[in-house]
Amino acid sequence: MIDIERTVIDGKLAEAPEVTLAVSARYGHFTAMQVRQGRVRGLDRHLDRLDRATEELFGRPLDRALVVDSIRSALGLDSGLGAGPDASVRVYVCEVAQLHVLVTATAPVEIATTPQSLRSVRYQRFLPHIKHTGGFPQGYLGRRVEAEGFDEALLTTDDGVISEGSITNLGCYDGNRVIWPDAPMLHGITMQLMEAGLTRAGVPYESRVLRVEDLRDFPAVFLTNSRGVVPVGRVDDVTLKVDERAVGRLIGYFEGMPWEKIHHS
Repeated sequence: MIDIERTVIDGKLAEAPEVTLAVSARYGHFTAMQVRQGRVRGLDRHLDRLDRATEELFGRPLDRALVVDSIRSALGLDSGLGAGPDASVRVYVCEVAQLHVLVTATAPVEIATTPQSLRSVRYQRFLPHIKHTGGFPQGYLGRRVEAEGFDEALLTTDDGVISEGSITNLGCYDGNRVIWPDAPMLHGITMQLMEAGLTRAGVPYESRVLRVEDLRDFPAVFLTNSRGVVPVGRVDDVTLKVDERAVGRLIGYFEGMPWEKIHHS
């Protein structure tokens, strides 16, 4: 396990915290992943996400080899000691005078095991299909709903259409298929991995316009992010069903996806 934060900038271990802050706080984008024993789920999906956003924001391709080298360096995977650590890893592509790849490795984090409570808020992210830096609004909303006793903010349009959580995707399971919100949002990596697991299991999924009042009809509503999959038990004052067998199947669709070594594709 990573005991302290390690930061790598452009493949080299960084020693100056102010450099880390300067690079990560500026114009850019990132991806987040959980690493276990030096392995990660969906590595190519993370690299593809970074590649697409780098092209869109900076008009140039991503140096995928540099990204992988930086992740391996942050995790100490080239030390030859053991299978590799457990860690939370973030990869930033930012511009401070020039384009930089910044990787942070910190202690691993597990997904919550109890049903989560959500507070709906009217807010839509700018360029929602990109996991970009500058997350002050989401951080503010997350803190605000936590102060009100909720676990996560659920973002909606002015007319109440659900898009995503502040740091999560929301999905619903009707017992036969998974329904995602039909709205602009980030197509998260865990969401993508779950879709791959659903396809492998022959379970269909689709997108549909959803509002908070619609959620009470589903046997299971859930959140996904880099930590995994967790059920939702309440949104605002609406108590939701939590069918444990259905939730177990949903978690299984994601957790059945393989862990991969962190190496060049």
